[in-house]
Amino acid sequence: MDREIATLLTEFIEKVGLLRRDMQHRHELEKYEARFARIEQKLSLLADRIAHDNPELAKALRSAWQLPARSLAFRNAAHQKKEQS
Repeated sequence: MDREIATLLTEFIEKVGLLRRDMQHRHELEKYEARFARIEQKLSLLADRIAHDNPELAKALRSAWQLPARSLAFRNAAHQKKEQS
């Protein structure tokens, strides 16, 4: 998979994961729990498929969904490190 597409996909998954986390904190997730479960199911299928060709990307996608704030922090740290070099 093209690196730019992989990055965009990871960022997209992060954003949806952050939305899910925010809704959970505001106690609004219950209303949409079934929809988020279906999103998670499709993401898992996508990550499983991607893992055949690119296990590192599959791991990043799962991390972006499960721990979006951590994924974002690591990506920001890598970006800042790249700018300093």
